[in-house]
Amino acid sequence: MIPRHAKETALRLAHGFPILAITGPRQSGKTTLARMLFADRPYVTLEDPDQRELALADPRGFLARFPDGAVIDEAQHGPELMSYLQGLVDHRGRMGDFVLTGSQQFGLMSRISQSLAGRVGRIELLPFSIAELADADLLPSNLDTLLWRGGFPPLYDRPLLPDDWFPNYIATYLERDVRQLLAVRDLALFQRFVRLCAARTGQLLNLSALANDCGVSHTTAREWLSVLEASYLILLLPPYHRNFGKRLVKTPKLYFLDTGLAAALLGIKDSAMLNIHPQRGALFETLAVGEFVKQRFNNGRPAGLYFWRDNTGHEIDLLFEVGGRLQGIEIKSGATLVRDWLKGLTKWQTLAGEQALPGWLIYGGDETYSREGIKVFDWRSLGEAAQQN
Repeated sequence: MIPRHAKETALRLAHGFPILAITGPRQSGKTTLARMLFADRPYVTLEDPDQRELALADPRGFLARFPDGAVIDEAQHGPELMSYLQGLVDHRGRMGDFVLTGSQQFGLMSRISQSLAGRVGRIELLPFSIAELADADLLPSNLDTLLWRGGFPPLYDRPLLPDDWFPNYIATYLERDVRQLLAVRDLALFQRFVRLCAARTGQLLNLSALANDCGVSHTTAREWLSVLEASYLILLLPPYHRNFGKRLVKTPKLYFLDTGLAAALLGIKDSAMLNIHPQRGALFETLAVGEFVKQRFNNGRPAGLYFWRDNTGHEIDLLFEVGGRLQGIEIKSGATLVRDWLKGLTKWQTLAGEQALPGWLIYGGDETYSREGIKVFDWRSLGEAAQQN
């Protein structure tokens, strides 16, 4: 098993809360992490029809089988359990009593918020980060290969090619999750919507245009986006709220949380095809933003990330707060640093004044150094940069 950086956070939360919830997209390694960390606990999955029927028909009897706690996989299939878990863990008073995993925020987290508030430590587990792959000596030597492959664990612990695995993942997601969350009658139409979203990764979200291109209503497009968010497939990155004397763009930017999935949805068959693809720059930006999200999630923190753009086109790709000041990051996919890339950071730092920390530039090259007061990170150092935030 490839060690997960979320391990220490999961153990820390299990020492402080009666229940640990591990959420994230399907196939991101939630079950593997839970069973590895809590190997002494009984394991049960509510995707098993017999276990699910018992949990729904007799919640007390189901939980009584686990006097020493348990790992309950895909817990969103047993929402009624949450109310009974509340009384049980309150009575026992033990930390780390139960571990719940789930791949749908709607199903699991809404019930946790209603019934188990204050009793659950939550960690969100995304596919492998660059730092995790590097630590396991599995990081692809070529940037295009990494963008094409992404970070889903099955592509690193099995002899699988992305072109074999992703079509099945996409079909399974549509059949299993979408039908449960939405009354989608036309799965082909929803799949078209998902592909149109992939074509917009790294772009400002124009919901009306997205709805029109797909042939659905604005309301439907918004609901479908919410499902993609709830399933941890996309992130809507909000704009930073301070204007620094400028009129700001108020629309979020859309990012997929795995470049391999986005590449598959774009029809990219191999890394050579990606090298000349017009979306390569957007996919690299997607990779960089995703790396910062993963690092924060692995530490048990909310994303807390933003971008900044004014109405004249000045933009900073990524912003986050550090001790009341702001770290600005520019992201470029080119392998050779161009001096013009520094202009956006310089302009923003002038506007932000003392609030701005020295800027960072992340690019697709192979060297890490400083230039004109700006820290330059190569793509392999993305994990190092994300760990500093």
